[in-house]
Amino acid sequence: MTIKTILVPVRGDGKGEKVIDHALAVARRFKAHIEVLHSHPKPEDLVPFAVFPMVSVRRQLTASAAKAATVEGARVRKLFAKYLKAKKVPIIDKPTGKGVSASWRDVMGSQSATVALYGRLADLIVVPQPDGNIGINTFEAALLETGKPVLMVPPTPVKTIGRHVAVGWNGATEAAKALSSALPILEAADKVMVFSAPVSTETRLDVGAALEYLRRHGIKAAAKTMSVKATQVGDALLEGARNVDADVLLIGAFGQSRGRELVFGGVTQHIIDTAKMPVILVH
Repeated sequence: MTIKTILVPVRGDGKGEKVIDHALAVARRFKAHIEVLHSHPKPEDLVPFAVFPMVSVRRQLTASAAKAATVEGARVRKLFAKYLKAKKVPIIDKPTGKGVSASWRDVMGSQSATVALYGRLADLIVVPQPDGNIGINTFEAALLETGKPVLMVPPTPVKTIGRHVAVGWNGATEAAKALSSALPILEAADKVMVFSAPVSTETRLDVGAALEYLRRHGIKAAAKTMSVKATQVGDALLEGARNVDADVLLIGAFGQSRGRELVFGGVTQHIIDTAKMPVILVH
């Protein structure tokens, strides 16, 4: 197992450079290809029928919206081509697998829908940390609709990702899925530290089982038990990761639908809201 395709959705919002920097930090470790995904809505979706019912007016406004989308797409593409050139990353259509490369994909549709589609064949999806409701739809689509690991990055510079990995373990299915999905990153790491809370149910595996699983994959990991209340686990994980100088935190993400609203588990939501370091989440 390895990482060869990294999907990075972008828009002209000023966050793309930081996201690409984090993607590059991973790509350089695996000689991976970065697929930059730019989405723009259908022109007709930008012209609400209730506001502009006349066919002639709608046709004119739709044409204007299409032209504006084309201009914006070209602007963003030129911006990122310049940025990648400065990082000495070649832009190619067909990656060779011999080194880091990037490509540009411009598609019509909402960003969340296109990420859900193209993320299915990515090995890793890199998205900015949601800021309240800003970016949450894309984040949720990447995490819940692709089945792939999602690297959530804060708006801060990156040094390394994956040299020292902190892992959150509670013995649940989500945590086990995180371990297996992130094996390429864990296998390439110099250090792995597993932080666990005491397991008090027969349906969950203790940290010893997690360490043995990693050992069978050639990964030597250490473990620390967190003696904290359930409401303090999120803070304890982030603090523990900082204290051991981990450059990324890996967790299984718990989330379920409640009506039309997605509700994350308490620890997951707290980490999404407050993390100041890169976090890999797996659902």
